[in-house]
Amino acid sequence: MSEKILSVFIGESGDFGPYEAHAPYYLVSMILHNQNTDISKNIKVFDTHLANLGYQNHAIHTGLLIRRESVYSNAWIKERKRLFNALFNFARKLDFQYSYIKIRKSECPDVITITSKVSKALANELKRDENFLNSFNNIIVYYDNGQIELTKILTSVFSSLYIHVEFRKAKPIDYKLFQIADLVCTMELLSEKADNHIFTHSEMEFFGNIRNFILSYIFQLYKHKMKIYSFP
Repeated sequence: MSEKILSVFIGESGDFGPYEAHAPYYLVSMILHNQNTDISKNIKVFDTHLANLGYQNHAIHTGLLIRRESVYSNAWIKERKRLFNALFNFARKLDFQYSYIKIRKSECPDVITITSKVSKALANELKRDENFLNSFNNIIVYYDNGQIELTKILTSVFSSLYIHVEFRKAKPIDYKLFQIADLVCTMELLSEKADNHIFTHSEMEFFGNIRNFILSYIFQLYKHKMKIYSFP
């Protein structure tokens, strides 16, 4: 019997800095993928789609795409929607699961507090899914080491719970599932905003309205969700 290896791709939204009203949460997403499940055909179709849109060898950054920032600052909304839908449909058809943690930064007066909350939330989330995680011979955690605080937390928490775990630095351009981790973070943040009816003008323009956002995207994405853990 071949060895079962689980890939865990880490995405994040926000940072460990002080609370700001426009960014009230810090999120960490985990994309869980059994390496025995071949997704090469899906990747080939996705790459071809991106090339046809004029974005060959491009890593999609969902938040920037929706807000029309950075490399997308000159892209019209139709072009940005095509890119978004290419990534979303790629994710929708893949065999993966995801979970995430959400920290309310208003309850974190300093970096020590938010570090503690992220560590505890991540540990609790992994313990909830331990039967699934323990069914694998090895776990490989992929992260871009974007924030040193999260790098230390991931190493500490995963290593304390699982013996057969290793860590690899990843770039979005090299791993499509890393782009999906970014997608999940953005969509979960937008879902929170949708629940509170506080979509910005650019978000309303991009998705049409909150009802369309939920029916066309969130319900589809949630088919891949494992469990939710919001701390506290």
